Amino acid sequence: MIAGGPNAARLSELSRELAAAGVPFALATVVYRRAPVSSHMGDKAIVTGDGRLFGWIGGNCSQSVVRREALAAIATGQPKLVRLTVDAEQMAAERASVTTISMACPSGGEVSIYIEPHVAAPQIVAIGETPIARALARMAPILDFEVTVAGAGELDALHFAPMSFVVVATAGQYDEEAVGAALRSPARYVALVASRRRAKSVLGALASTGFTREQLGRVHSPAGLDIGGVSQEEIALSILAEIVKEYRLSQRELMSRAEEVRVRDDAAAHDPVCGMDVEIEGARNLAEYGGSVYYFCCPRCRTSFLEAPERYLSV
Repeated sequence: MIAGGPNAARLSELSRELAAAGVPFALATVVYRRAPVSSHMGDKAIVTGDGRLFGWIGGNCSQSVVRREALAAIATGQPKLVRLTVDAEQMAAERASVTTISMACPSGGEVSIYIEPHVAAPQIVAIGETPIARALARMAPILDFEVTVAGAGELDALHFAPMSFVVVATAGQYDEEAVGAALRSPARYVALVASRRRAKSVLGALASTGFTREQLGRVHSPAGLDIGGVSQEEIALSILAEIVKEYRLSQRELMSRAEEVRVRDDAAAHDPVCGMDVEIEGARNLAEYGGSVYYFCCPRCRTSFLEAPERYLSV
């Protein structure tokens, strides 16, 4: 289902808002059409990392496919060209670089959609003026993480995006303030470098100010994977290892979400006239016959069915 239906100006504004907030999304643009199809050249839609679709790139034949392929593009960070056509088998053989999907609508139309992911680089925010924070700042860029190191006076100015990985390494100076700021944000990962006793004290203090058990459960402490690290650099390495693990988990979650869309499509209703999968949620073209509800990709298929239901149900 299209969430809203904003015009081009609103889509441009939305893309700026998402980019500024560090929210991953993909922009889908119709770059080719062969009539009859409902989309037009230049039609656009935005798909966010949680699967919401804003805009217009066509009807039921296109929406679920674009949502699924956009989530996959966000996960990989790679753009892709998707073609929906009745000649899917031939097209797939000719152009392996294009994701070609069969469109069974009797109209015989065709549409190509360019999907461009917009994914901000993962960001490590190291809070504290300590050797571990400095070690993280030196090592993280090697793994293509952006790094911000902040002190006590910079907490209010920090921005934590959904793909931020926050490491509080303040050596007990302002742990509560730093962890609290991170927990109030959508940051993917929050770690506290502290002894178990100190961590328990920090979490207890935050609980007394209103943080819930669920919120406090987000805090990784001891920070990092247990690799037996002793030096500051080794501890930083263990934290980086845990961050990489969490980051890759987030990518798998995106791919899993794309797979869920695919499975939902496979379990969706099949148009008995043309064979196209139809999203049940929000479907507008449906008809009841013989005690069952049938879903259609367009009014034309619904009309054909109602004229001779037995013809299509016997196939």
